[in-house]
Amino acid sequence: MEITNEPGWIEVITGPMFAGKSEELIRRLRRLDYAKKKYLVFKPQIDNRYSQTDVVSHIKNKVKAIPIKDVNEILHYDVSKVNAVAIDEVQFFSMDAVRVADLLANQGIRVICAGLDMDFRGEPFPVVANLMAKAEDITKLTAICVKCGAPATMTQRIVNGIPASYDEPVVVVGAEESYEPRCRHCHEVGSK
Repeated sequence: MEITNEPGWIEVITGPMFAGKSEELIRRLRRLDYAKKKYLVFKPQIDNRYSQTDVVSHIKNKVKAIPIKDVNEILHYDVSKVNAVAIDEVQFFSMDAVRVADLLANQGIRVICAGLDMDFRGEPFPVVANLMAKAEDITKLTAICVKCGAPATMTQRIVNGIPASYDEPVVVVGAEESYEPRCRHCHEVGSK
C-alpha cells in the first residue's frame, strides 16, 4: 500500500482458514516493532484455541492481545499514544467493528483487521464485507485445497467426518479438527 501523508486508514487481511491471516497480522505488527511504533492488539474472548491472551497463528507465532467480548470495548482504551490498532478474528464481532474502525482511522490511527471473508457455507461475513468496502488496503490470502492442491478460497467445516449441513451454526470456534481449506470446486455444503 502506498502510504499517504495523512495518518489513519483501514487495512483488511482476509481469506479462508489456514491462509495465514493471523500470521500476516503478526508480521505487520513486527514491522511496527522495528519502526518503534506503538500499537494495541485486540482479539475476541471466544477465540481461545491457542491462548486466551495472545493472537497465535497456526504455526504458533504469537503477539500479546487484549481479549474483548464486544468490539466497542476498544473505545475504552487510550489510543492517543498508539500508531495502530489491530483486531484479529474480526468476523466474530458485530457490525459495530466497522464504526469503531472508522472512528479510529479518522483519529489518525492505522487499523489492521484480520478475519474470514466467508463462512463455511460460502456466504460473506457481513462485518468483513463492510470493512473491506471501507478499507484503503485489502489483502486477500489463499490457502491450499486439501482435496486437489488448487488455491483455496473457501473454508470447509467438517462434522463427524462429513461436510457440515447448511443449517449448522455459523460460528463454531475450531481449527484442524473442524475445518479444512478448499477451492470452490471441492467445497461442499450439506443439504438444508
